[in-house]
Amino acid sequence: MSEMTDKYQKLGEILQGMGKVLVAFSGGVDSAFLLKASLEFLGPERVLAITADSETYPEREKLEAIRIAKELGAPHEVIHTSELNIPGYAENPTNRCYFCKNELFSHLLPIAEARGYDAVIFGAIADDLGDHRPGLTAAHDRGVRAPMIEAGIRKSEIRHLSREMGLSTWDKPSFACLSSRIPYGERITQEKLTMIDQAEAFLMQLGFRQVRVRQHEKLARIEVPADQIAELTAIADTVDIKLREIGYAYVSVDLRGYRSGSLNEVLAESALT
Repeated sequence: MSEMTDKYQKLGEILQGMGKVLVAFSGGVDSAFLLKASLEFLGPERVLAITADSETYPEREKLEAIRIAKELGAPHEVIHTSELNIPGYAENPTNRCYFCKNELFSHLLPIAEARGYDAVIFGAIADDLGDHRPGLTAAHDRGVRAPMIEAGIRKSEIRHLSREMGLSTWDKPSFACLSSRIPYGERITQEKLTMIDQAEAFLMQLGFRQVRVRQHEKLARIEVPADQIAELTAIADTVDIKLREIGYAYVSVDLRGYRSGSLNEVLAESALT
């Protein structure tokens, strides 16, 4: 039995020990894998997936989550939340994700209690332990569990197992809420979130699947995989015109390419000084 198989079986044991679970479901690679495992080990009658729709969550992602849940045969509901109404969130502090996850869990926990679900779980993974993840603290504070962390499952293993299971999400690009495109300390507004959403949607239409538009006030810093930078710069005029129409005054390309949580690099540099 391979190490990945061992971890998956451990995940199953963890889930079975929980009873009935409510899954925080974004439709991403990790939450889709967790939902699939929950259904397999517990059965659909003991699983409920809930997606939170808010200003920081693009409509295309919500529709994708609905499609994937249906594809998996999972009981699924969409609720509405608003991060911008959370005191302190819009100021974009370095622990912004704590506010976001705490708000999410404050909606999910009462639903779980009212409907007889024994645990609320979410798709944090072992890789998250090595990055700036205030959301993990919020989960700990609220008693929300991360079964894939408990089982020691990493992103590469999730993609491999998802492919073996036939999950359509196995090669889906990583996604994080739109607020993660705005540097800490710069105020988050609906206008900025809309600009980012429109800019990323445009770039995706051009064929860039893994893309981030980091917004530094009126400057857009585009991240695509390093091996696609030349492809992006070859159509620089088209991209520049469109992003200026959206509202950016300056459009740039990050020469280091896409990397998850690149805005956290400033935090790491500050810690060294």
